[in-house]
Amino acid sequence: MSETHATVAPGAPVFPPGRYGRRREPGRRRPILPVLVAVVLLALLGLVAARLYNQYGDPDYRAEVITYTGITDSSVTVDFRVTVPEGGSATCLLRARSHDGADVGHLEATVTAPPGERHVRSRQEVPTSARPFIGEVLRCRPAG
Repeated sequence: MSETHATVAPGAPVFPPGRYGRRREPGRRRPILPVLVAVVLLALLGLVAARLYNQYGDPDYRAEVITYTGITDSSVTVDFRVTVPEGGSATCLLRARSHDGADVGHLEATVTAPPGERHVRSRQEVPTSARPFIGEVLRCRPAG
């Protein structure tokens, strides 16, 4: 017959003393280490993201096509505006595509803003190998 203690709730298993090691005291555990590791990891990821954005992101050089005109069998004229740092210059890659979406011409154009201004408006003729349907500005980056 097993011995029952007055401190043990009815229906709870009774373990022989010292046989299974020390039992944990029930209570609230505070996960300080996992929270601390998560905070440090998020901070490191934020620093890496900021550094990569500063290195590869280029928000100061934005281009927008105003219009494309002068479509012939051998060229298209692209009128565009570029936002650069004050008095800066940019090299922009222009592309012409045919009606089926194929690239039919490319041109790199360098534009420079007047001193104290950030916007440059330019008109460039892109030579093509077939009749173009559209003229675009793919990207602009610092001139150099």
